[in-house]
Amino acid sequence: MEEVITLLRESGAMLEGHFLLTSGRHSDRYFQCAKLLRYPDKAAAALAGVAERIKADLAAGRVEIDAVVGPAMGGIIVAYELGRQLGLPAFFTERDDTGAMSLRRGFEIKPGQKILISEDVVTTGKSSGECAGVLESLGAKVTALACLVDRRAADAADISWPLYPAVKVNVQNWEPEACELCKKGIPAIKPGSRKF
Repeated sequence: MEEVITLLRESGAMLEGHFLLTSGRHSDRYFQCAKLLRYPDKAAAALAGVAERIKADLAAGRVEIDAVVGPAMGGIIVAYELGRQLGLPAFFTERDDTGAMSLRRGFEIKPGQKILISEDVVTTGKSSGECAGVLESLGAKVTALACLVDRRAADAADISWPLYPAVKVNVQNWEPEACELCKKGIPAIKPGSRKF
């Protein structure tokens, strides 16, 4: 996992400051994983350990996966790379014009299809949950979640599925009303892609 931290630092993907996260929480660090994922060799290296752990669990019968699905934007490249390393199809969900997560572009779910959801960063699991809701409404069964960075707070709710992170990073993050950086008057910036 230390290799993944090195890759995040070298690619400029780990930022420090005061950030408004997609989850609505505030944090002193932000992971702009697209800066790492833009390099195919770094993406492959960062996710290799995740793929190996999943392959071992597939072989042992601890998990079943038919396809990898990543919520747009952050999960698209992660889904592709994990699909490539696992030899599975990979596709994505995305937001429609109303902002709701949906399956588009002709992608289809077969009833009972077992899905690995992939993300770049997991803070609360909100995007993964929205993605899972769409897939399950179409008859899929979500069996696991993989991510490049698990940055959940120590008091975060448990994830419903087995979680395969490339790295677990302990990062400060707060609800807006309890944000230590807001109390110091430090302005927050929102570097993510989701609109509020």
